[in-house]
Amino acid sequence: MRKRRARRPEGHLYRRGQIWWFKWIGLGGQTMYRSSGSTERDTAGEMLRTELGRKSKGLPASPDPWRCRVDDLLETLQARYRTEGRRSLERLKYSKEQLLLLFGNVSAARVTGADILRYATLRLEEKAAPATVNRELAALRAAYRLGLDNDVIAAMPRIKLLPENNVRKGFADAKQVELVCRRLKDDVADGVRFAFQTGWRRAEVFSFSWSQVDWTGGFVRLEPGMTKNGEGRSFPITPALRTLLERRQEYTRRCERAQVRIIPLVFHRKGRPVKSFRRTWAEACKKAGIPGLLFHDLRRSAVRNLERAGVSRSVAMKLTGHKTESVYRRYAIVAESDLREAGIKLAVSSTEKLSTGPVPSSGAGDGRVQGVAARRPLTHQTPAGDSAESHQG
Repeated sequence: MRKRRARRPEGHLYRRGQIWWFKWIGLGGQTMYRSSGSTERDTAGEMLRTELGRKSKGLPASPDPWRCRVDDLLETLQARYRTEGRRSLERLKYSKEQLLLLFGNVSAARVTGADILRYATLRLEEKAAPATVNRELAALRAAYRLGLDNDVIAAMPRIKLLPENNVRKGFADAKQVELVCRRLKDDVADGVRFAFQTGWRRAEVFSFSWSQVDWTGGFVRLEPGMTKNGEGRSFPITPALRTLLERRQEYTRRCERAQVRIIPLVFHRKGRPVKSFRRTWAEACKKAGIPGLLFHDLRRSAVRNLERAGVSRSVAMKLTGHKTESVYRRYAIVAESDLREAGIKLAVSSTEKLSTGPVPSSGAGDGRVQGVAARRPLTHQTPAGDSAESHQG
């Protein structure tokens, strides 16, 4: 009878069908099983040596990528969003639903860059906007990165976002904003005027309360946690803003006396919060002759107004809450004084060239204008005594 070979206690290689597996004793004494995912014995042997090396250093076993599914990664990301109180949790839930239509119950290690491209192509064929697809891919990328941080996966596929061409070009001046406001109710119109002057976002304007008005210091404030980036900011109360706020304060006090209660909001509808006004906004913009204007265009307009007023970009960014100068590059906001100065310099340069006239010729019998030789392509000049043949071969 053939004697069975004794197995080495540190690890063992074996096959399941065509795939090589390996097992070893972990730090806690438990038996660990792992698939190499390969038909090559050497691959499984190399993976086993890696695990034994980690054990000798007192490190736990590396994560098994075949046990972790894409569902698990997205569920962990959703739990983190919920724990941190992210306002984009609902958007993540929608992205998760779309992603699991293709990646549901799929091992995280099996997803490749080609699979990511296939997903993006399918979503575009479903008439999803590139920006929508990018939000979904960004969620998948965040889930993989969180998996790497938590040591549940060892690697992640390359997730490349689609190019977006959704740069808004909408701006409005003071006259246009006033035309729109005349076609809106006062509770919304005053909020629009406030947003045009401060550059605050829609949610920031219509959740603005009287406790955030510093009459003594002369500032209106957004506390940390109330803004998109989580940082607080302040905006000085200009004469126009003071007039607007005093008008809103008088209206609020009338409503409080009539309802016998305190109304904390600055912009409200007889004490009730202002919620949706998308339809009335679109109709007002259309009647004012600027159809398609977005409420967020007021924020870009406020940035441009600060630039025109000569406010430095560092100060303007603190007033509006922009953390980088990308808003200036993205929407091509440039100080008109700089453009005007550039035009003056160009005009002066052109005038000087015209007044100077043509450059005199370099010598008798030479019809070339001086300087033509300088514009010729540079050629290699052979040193004296060397011939072209001496450089060959």
